[in-house]
Amino acid sequence: MIRLYHSPLMRSVRIYWLLEELGIPYQLETIEFGKLQSPAYRRTHPMGKVPAIRDGDLTMFESGAILEYILERYGNGRLEAARGSADRGTFLQWIHFAEASAFPPIADVAAHSFFRPEADRIPAVVEDGKARATIILAMIEEWLANRQYLMGAEFTAADIMMGITMLGAKWYDLLTDAHPSSLAYVQRLEDRPALQKALS
Repeated sequence: MIRLYHSPLMRSVRIYWLLEELGIPYQLETIEFGKLQSPAYRRTHPMGKVPAIRDGDLTMFESGAILEYILERYGNGRLEAARGSADRGTFLQWIHFAEASAFPPIADVAAHSFFRPEADRIPAVVEDGKARATIILAMIEEWLANRQYLMGAEFTAADIMMGITMLGAKWYDLLTDAHPSSLAYVQRLEDRPALQKALS
């Protein structure tokens, strides 16, 4: 059985949400944010971050990699574009874009507006993050203009990856009334019971 190492409102919500959507058994080990750097936990994730999983003899970290692993091993084709299909490339693109390109400017804004000690905050990083986020959010807004979800009418695991990124944009006031399609998209995601449980 998969053991998920999780902290509330962190990237591990993605994997918690995925496991709930798939309805597969798992054990949840919730770790307080302040204990992530403990020697005990760093034996699971050397950087002291979440998510991490244990599945038998396998230990993994990195949310996108974990998501792909779980889909491949336990998903039975659910929540993903079929392997070898014309849609597969787009599906993988959004999975990786969500973390590699879309999340970093949001994280910069959050870190230098809220999480770092006041003396360590750099206003120029916030402004740069906002500028990069503006470009990315405009791109996502255009993509979602005529789509319910990233892949069209069907919810997939790409929406789990992007959903947490977009929730971050909403929480840090980067997602605004200038993004009506994106706001509607986030609301559809927030209405899903699996996400509600993962955020509780």
